[in-house]
Amino acid sequence: MKARLFSAAAALGIAVTGLGVAAAPQASAAPCTDIDVPVARGTGEPGTLGFIVGDPVYQAVQNTLRPRSLSGYRVDYPADLGEPASVQKGNTDLVNHVKAQAAACPQQRFVLVGYSQGANVVDNSIGISSDGAVVGGPIVATIPADLAPRIAAILLFGNPIRALGRQVTGTYQSRTKDYCADGDPICQAGGFNFLAHLSYGNNAADAAAFAATKV
Repeated sequence: MKARLFSAAAALGIAVTGLGVAAAPQASAAPCTDIDVPVARGTGEPGTLGFIVGDPVYQAVQNTLRPRSLSGYRVDYPADLGEPASVQKGNTDLVNHVKAQAAACPQQRFVLVGYSQGANVVDNSIGISSDGAVVGGPIVATIPADLAPRIAAILLFGNPIRALGRQVTGTYQSRTKDYCADGDPICQAGGFNFLAHLSYGNNAADAAAFAATKV
């Protein structure tokens, strides 16, 4: 089973390289917007914030939350199957970004977005270990408890920990929407439809509507 999941994850890196990069929403450079949207992209995913998930979700959240101002942040990590510490690097960068933004912008709130390997990054950053999951790893940093109230919503797509029977619980559970398409082998044990793992752009409007109820 685990070998099949790794094969599916590897296929994602191959599949997305064949996608043209459409015009993507440009992340605002504003230092203190109302809402900051850090996005951890999937393995090998092109695009400004992520062609499959990040770009369409950011655009949908921006459209839904107007006139509030948004900024986007592309989590700085390899998103690479060949990098053993890829998830840990993303975990560290995401936590450092939230801490720095929170200090610089006392009124700013956050909507965290993670897709596939990027969902592992977000899981770890909120204290839910992805160790043992496909393209997962141990927790190396967590968002401080005093900043938890400023995490308005968490949007996860094709989350690998779900194939292990795990999910987001505790502090962030009610603020999390975790999408797993039927048959997606990355998040569903026994899944066999790899195309399902590439379908999450279809959930952008629903994810934005969920975020709007939490902001």
